[in-house]
Amino acid sequence: MKRPEKTGVATVGGYAGHESFYNGVPGRQTPGPAPLPSDTEGCRTEPLGHGRNPDYSTSGPRRQQTQPVKVVVSKGGRQTMTQWHPLRFEPVYKQYLWGGTRLRTALGRDLDPRQTYAESWEICDHDSDQSRVLAGPFAGATLHELFLEHRREVLGEQAVDAPPGVPARFPLLLKYLDAARDLSLQVHPDDALAAKLTPPDFGKSEAWIVLEAEPGSLIYAGLSAGVDRAALAEAIRRGTCRECVHAFEAKPGDCVFIPAGTVHALGAGLLVAEIQTSSDTTFRLYDWNRLGPDGKPRPLHVEQGLAATDFARGPVEPLRRLIGEEDEEAALVRSAKFALVRRAFSSPRRLGGDGRFHVLSLLDGSLVIEGDPTGRPLARGQTVLLPAALGSVQLTPEPRAVLLEACLPI
Repeated sequence: MKRPEKTGVATVGGYAGHESFYNGVPGRQTPGPAPLPSDTEGCRTEPLGHGRNPDYSTSGPRRQQTQPVKVVVSKGGRQTMTQWHPLRFEPVYKQYLWGGTRLRTALGRDLDPRQTYAESWEICDHDSDQSRVLAGPFAGATLHELFLEHRREVLGEQAVDAPPGVPARFPLLLKYLDAARDLSLQVHPDDALAAKLTPPDFGKSEAWIVLEAEPGSLIYAGLSAGVDRAALAEAIRRGTCRECVHAFEAKPGDCVFIPAGTVHALGAGLLVAEIQTSSDTTFRLYDWNRLGPDGKPRPLHVEQGLAATDFARGPVEPLRRLIGEEDEEAALVRSAKFALVRRAFSSPRRLGGDGRFHVLSLLDGSLVIEGDPTGRPLARGQTVLLPAALGSVQLTPEPRAVLLEACLPI
């Protein structure tokens, strides 16, 4: 089975206690990877746990802390000894037909106001899409280079197994999406099916956190009860898929977990953060009967998509939790692929030093991170990677921060 191809333009640039959870098994233009009938809708079509951490709490038993590890860094033929630090990266921007302007207006990105942008890839190690370190002794290095040369220091002891034929890579990808228009109705393969593609890839499971939602904006997640393969195939043929898919009105703060095999789409009017496995394989099932930029319908991947769909999985509902004024911690997703926690706090906390990496992205507020070589607070929509070899660091909100944390499950 051939994997759908990719299209679009990539831009690399800089920046201007509720315990409910899902539990499931100024940049320069660079050519985008080869055309994908996608728009993130990922295809290689449309681009589209861990509960409470003792090292992040103000009370209770504390996990034994690891000491910061020093590493030899080669530059210009010279080798120097340096200590690991929080890693900030240049975002990789994606332009697709459904993108808008909120990466610039809501997240403060230094982007061309005449252009629309669909995605900002904050942490990525996937083929030619590579995060580059923004500052410090590793400045200019890609995440993949750090992964290959310092795998243990970056990842820690947790194993990341790649399917046969798939190069090992950093296991998670974090992005922001501005859906000014509906994304296509799509589905991602699981690991077993993705490994059979040409070229092979990881399967893709993901979770969305809604930052902003216009009134009436919808999220499509899961098939309606009783929809089987024959019913979905017939609806695709007739162009009436909407009646087969569960939908709900999205609210800021919603978390939606989309395991591989779940039919889904973001509706127009949404700004979301997405954490996912490091895959960009998507099968577009339905595109709302619209035309692409060339005036023709965009390609569909019906047979591949039907083969990837888990028809035993019905409607998916959001984990809905408003963020109040009090400090709180909510475990959002615990799955076999990643764990996701949201933390809201207004006093300094420490995180890390537990032998695991932590991907942190700021949903709201401002946050000073101890040892950050940029010397700038983390702003809304900005992301940092704490390598496993880094000791615990202090996080100081100014005056309050709402933080999304992703890591591999224990």
